Amino acid sequence: MKIIKLFPGIFLSLAIAALATFIEGLLPIHIIGAAVIAMFIGMIFNYFLKNVNILSSGIKFTSKKILKFAIILLGLSLNITTILNVGKMSLVVMVFTLLTCFGGGYFIGKALGLNWKLSNLISAGTGICGGSAIAAIAPTIDADDNDIAYAMSATFLFDMAMIVLFPIMGRVLGMDDTAFGIWAGTAVNDTSSVVATGYAFSEGAGDYATMVKLTRTLSIIPTVITFAFIQLGIKRKEALENSENNDTLKANFSITKIFPWFILGFLAMSIIASIFTIPTEIVAHTKSISKFLMVSALAAIGLNTSFASMKKAGIKPMLHGFIISALVVIVALLVEMAMGLV
Repeated sequence: MKIIKLFPGIFLSLAIAALATFIEGLLPIHIIGAAVIAMFIGMIFNYFLKNVNILSSGIKFTSKKILKFAIILLGLSLNITTILNVGKMSLVVMVFTLLTCFGGGYFIGKALGLNWKLSNLISAGTGICGGSAIAAIAPTIDADDNDIAYAMSATFLFDMAMIVLFPIMGRVLGMDDTAFGIWAGTAVNDTSSVVATGYAFSEGAGDYATMVKLTRTLSIIPTVITFAFIQLGIKRKEALENSENNDTLKANFSITKIFPWFILGFLAMSIIASIFTIPTEIVAHTKSISKFLMVSALAAIGLNTSFASMKKAGIKPMLHGFIISALVVIVALLVEMAMGLV
């Protein structure tokens, strides 16, 4: 009976994901990913279906449980040995851009008065890989659907500008294919936007930007682990504040209950992919399934998010995303200049 109650919401989320994937395929250039399209379609549906209770349990299941399963599958496509194929040049740039995102993002978020979850989701989306990083970290820190939607929107809007501006700036600066590929691969957010930006410059730059971006995606692994422990620390602190004795503390705080166990599945998949030789076809299929389920989860998050509630938060999250993204672009360029690549 419980499974039947979940079906309408799950079916609607999957249908929106299929529609978003179809729309993405129609685009002549993949400048916007299916996840962002699905989220916005879901938000449009939210306006008309917000009082339809029959959908709520299935939508919640998709945005929470199916999202976690999608992240576990994603681990199989994150082969750690890939890092050896990209070279030390791009890794140096990545280290500085990630420090800029999370270090600068912390202070900018505080200055703008944003909650730490939204601030770090925007930083993760900017520093790692747009929607995939936001989707992976969100359940780890128990982020609200509104925060996820805002973070996705902030990174998406900046990507749209970069697809146009990056190739122009690259030519003005006299970059070669390698330098531009590293710059685009480390400074543009979403994978589809990186690909579009790289190939808009040249074939070689597109190939290199894609390779750099895939390596950058690997930083999801340490980032998710770090945030898992931060969240555990916060939960323990809250439990201590609310506990009068040891028995109350045990009731309020149990690692076995609040630990994000899906992370272990995610890590296990990544380790398997790094140790064993898995047929390319299997990896490609699991990645496609993971992507589609993640798009479905973002559709569900959109169905749980209204434009009105996002409007209440004002322009500050977007401003946070713009400042961090601009800083990453500048830092990546300065590091390349210091390395003699530009």
